[in-house]
Amino acid sequence: ELVLKVRIQTPNLRENDFIEIELDRQELTYKELLRVSCHELGVNPENVQKIRKLPNTMLRKDKDVARLQDFQELELVLTVSDKNSLFRVPTLSEQSGYNKKASELTY
Repeated sequence: ELVLKVRIQTPNLRENDFIEIELDRQELTYKELLRVSCHELGVNPENVQKIRKLPNTMLRKDKDVARLQDFQELELVLTVSDKNSLFRVPTLSEQSGYNKKASELTY
């Protein structure tokens, strides 16, 4: 696994902590990085304008992602067309602690 530190670019917030994500080294593609990052941060992938490797390098293709090393810091730069649609609401099955079998029990 490749461990990366990812956050959303928000220059107006005081606290903007990174989270750590893991990518399978066999699937180091831009698409997979975008998918995992958005899932973990609760962001709609359609609202990501670009992925930036800090401090100032834009990731554009699979080869850029393949060169990443453990614990590198990345930011998702979001479009700001509609603030209400930037963050997606996770489905019930994606929420932490959801138990599919328990939801199917009948009393």
